[in-house]
Formats: sequence, C-alpha cells, structure tokens
Amino acid sequence: MSKPTQSTRKPVASGQIFRQIIRRDLRVAMRQRSDLLNPLIFLLIVITLFPLGVGPGPDILGRIAAGVIWVSALLSAMLGLERIFRDDFRDGALEQLMLLPVAVEFSVLAKIIVHWLLTAVPVLIITPLLALLLNLPIQAWGVLWLTLLIGTPILSAAGAIGVALTVSLNKGGALLSLLLLPLLVPLLIFATAAVEATLAGVSPAGPLALIGAFSVLSVTLAPFAVKAGLRVSVN
Repeated sequence: MSKPTQSTRKPVASGQIFRQIIRRDLRVAMRQRSDLLNPLIFLLIVITLFPLGVGPGPDILGRIAAGVIWVSALLSAMLGLERIFRDDFRDGALEQLMLLPVAVEFSVLAKIIVHWLLTAVPVLIITPLLALLLNLPIQAWGVLWLTLLIGTPILSAAGAIGVALTVSLNKGGALLSLLLLPLLVPLLIFATAAVEATLAGVSPAGPLALIGAFSVLSVTLAPFAVKAGLRVSVN
C-alpha cells in the first residue's frame, strides 16, 4: 500500500511547488513595479509616436498597423526577458530551484507562464486601443487579438531559452537580441499575414493554425531546452 501512496503524493507536491513559484514570482514583480511598467510604457510610446514618423494617413496606418503592433509587442516583451532568471541567478535561488524535488521543467514552465502573464496580458487588454490609434479596420481587430493570444507564448518560451543561455553573462542583453530576433521573424510574418487575409476577405485559418502549432511546440519543448541551458550556465 505504500507504493501507491507515494505515487499519488508526488503529483500533488509538484502542483503545489508549481503554484508556489508562480505566486512568488508574481509577488516579486509587483514589488518591482518599474520593471513591470517599463515594457508597457515603451509599447505605448512606440505606438503613439509611429504615426508621426510615417504620417497620419489612415490608409497607410491601417495597412501597417498589425506589423507595428506585433513588432512593438515583441520589443516590449524582450525588455522584461532577463527578469525571468536574472534575479534568481544573482541571489543563488536559481541553483536552489534546480534542486527542488520536482522536475526542473515544471519550475521553468511556471516562470514562462509568469513572464507571459506580466508582458502579454497587458498587451491583450489594450489591443483594441492600439488598433484604434493605428486606424486598423474593425473587422480585423478580433484576428489581431487572436494572433497575440496564441503567438505571445512563443515570445516567452523562446525568450526563456535565450535567457537560460546568457544568464551568466554580465551584458547578455545584446547577445539575447541577436539570438532571438531571427528566430521570431516567421512569427511576425504569419501574424501579419493572418490580419492581411482578414482585410482581403480571405480566411485567416491557415496562418492562425501555423501560429498555434508553433506555440504548442514552443511551450512543450522550451522547458527541456531551458533546463539544458541552465545546467551549462549555472555549472
């Protein structure tokens, strides 16, 4: 009877640790509100100033609105990427995290979820405002919001891999950008293609399906890649 009892307790302990990591990182983020607000402020500034650079023509802004919003969301998400493991690496908590009595992948997935909650959810909330500022036709608002919903987990998952590889470097921000930006170009292409297809009266199901597949693949495989990267960086 002892063996079945142990097997039933292990998933409960894993779930508890998983939730504790999420709650802890959210509490820490709320205490560092400047780091939390900077990406969102950066996003709003870029969206607000962009019409001044290309002109206020509604036709031009409407055609490029999806690309501008996605590029701004990508850059704003990268501003908070180093926070995923940086503080834990500096105070030694990262090593303790890897020694928890659960698979490291669970801890990594919890941190990816926290980053997504802190960077993507605010963008999803203000997406209608951003679309309105850039004069995106209203029939494409839903598709743009959907691309952000299913595509932003890719930013967090891929970003976690890059941070794991550069967390031990003193100035890894530039290297992190060089690693991630080429990998995220297909995401930008498919996201804007979905919006353009909607504006053209064509079904966006194809690009959305590809983004969804990439998202599932990224979130599924990223914890394993991050685990390998952390072992190299920490050791």
